[in-house]
Amino acid sequence: MEIYRNEIIQSAVVFAILVIIHVVTSLFVRRFSLRKNKVAKRANLIMKYVDSILVILGFIISILIWGINIKDIGVIASSIFAIVGIGFFAQWSVLSNLTSGVIIFFTFPYKIGDRIKIHDKDFPIIAIIEDIKAFHINLRTEDGGLHTYPNSLVLQKGITMVEEGVQTRITEVDDPIDFDDSFNKPV
Repeated sequence: MEIYRNEIIQSAVVFAILVIIHVVTSLFVRRFSLRKNKVAKRANLIMKYVDSILVILGFIISILIWGINIKDIGVIASSIFAIVGIGFFAQWSVLSNLTSGVIIFFTFPYKIGDRIKIHDKDFPIIAIIEDIKAFHINLRTEDGGLHTYPNSLVLQKGITMVEEGVQTRITEVDDPIDFDDSFNKPV
């Protein structure tokens, strides 16, 4: 036990620092969530991401503290990263949707219950935001249909808040557009 005294003390200090970082980050995310009227489930999801990063960071620092041979770990880590990298490349949309989910939590101006219109050329939709998840947003249309919309597309498409009762119409390229004369009247 006396042989590993320094390593034990250093590990305890690292553990304490990581716990403090967790508590401070948790307070920040929850305060941000309350201030911006975000859903608590979304704040919990962000905290899961933070916890995962802290565990990985703690693991790496522990390896450095305990002096485990980096060459041996380097071979294992490079093999694992190669497999994970191939998996992410094959499913790049998973990673982009996950990253978009975090960005949406902090910057998305709409919240659950808002009625929005997504300006998509091929599939425009007017729906109510039912839930915002890590990879997608659940949208409920007026006819009762449940649509899942990927988070990465939410950041790429234009979105408009739509009031209840407002109807929009999709016009084809050759359709004539009727303009209301009230726009042309002098003020």
